[in-house]
Amino acid sequence: MAPTEESDDNLMRIYIEISAAFPDLLFIVESVFGGLVWILVASSLVPLPLLQGWVMFASVFCFIGTTVLFFSYLIGSHYKEISWVILEAAYHCIAAVFYLSAAVLEGLATISMHNSFTQEHYLENAFATVFSSTATLLYVNHAWFSLIRWKFFRRIRRTLP
Repeated sequence: MAPTEESDDNLMRIYIEISAAFPDLLFIVESVFGGLVWILVASSLVPLPLLQGWVMFASVFCFIGTTVLFFSYLIGSHYKEISWVILEAAYHCIAAVFYLSAAVLEGLATISMHNSFTQEHYLENAFATVFSSTATLLYVNHAWFSLIRWKFFRRIRRTLP
């Protein structure tokens, strides 16, 4: 049985409802945790500048990228082209790898300063490690949902004339 125009509209409506749910809320949480990593690393003493420089780059890059994608979603650009869905999936996969490396490097910096710095500076880096690990999990989840969205969007596009 050939799909009708009404079933195509229903599929698109279902897609819009799915895409406006959980994955899009992750943008806000990712920005909060990314901003916390950024603030904590920027305010702490830097025992290993190269390692924490990468953590700063990853957190600032992901914060700006997430903010730009979030505002593009607010204006509705992601419903028009499959390229936006591919961009979102690729961005969140790259951001997950960036934050994974940042979490590992921040953990290494925290371990290396355990006995040589004050407890306050140690705790700043420890919390930055925890928040960057949490941001990693958020970006991995968002990447997973973005890939599901991409697959679903491709299926819808195949059924449309």
